[in-house]
Amino acid sequence: MESNELFSIGQHALAAQSFSRLLGTKLMVFQPGEVVLELPVHEKLLQQNGFVHGGVLSYAADNALTFVGGSVLGPNVLTSEYKINYLRPAIGEKLVARGTVVYAGKLQAVCRCDVLVIKDGGEETLCATAQGTIVTIASEKSETGC
Repeated sequence: MESNELFSIGQHALAAQSFSRLLGTKLMVFQPGEVVLELPVHEKLLQQNGFVHGGVLSYAADNALTFVGGSVLGPNVLTSEYKINYLRPAIGEKLVARGTVVYAGKLQAVCRCDVLVIKDGGEETLCATAQGTIVTIASEKSETGC
């Protein structure tokens, strides 16, 4: 599969996620073993101290992990488990989630994601890191025999 075709598939998958559309998430890189997602930070995503809410960081990590796992396993994947470490408060204008594949077999992939916040026009700060297991699932079509 060509890089442009894979990127198009990734864009279509992201557009099909209503929560991702609500947050304004954009797919910047989608190729085998690598994904970059970006999402703008605005007031409604902040917690009481003015930091990006941990749930938003967790969403970004989980989505990047699943996308990057899908880049090597195919489109029918789910997160089986993941762990996230919050390292610093996220204060800035944009979140960037960079996912990579650590190991991929036929049915599962172990993936890693760093979540950074961008502020002051380009300064990057690592604010969370995550690792997860992404697994293939049977499509509904094959489960029903149709």
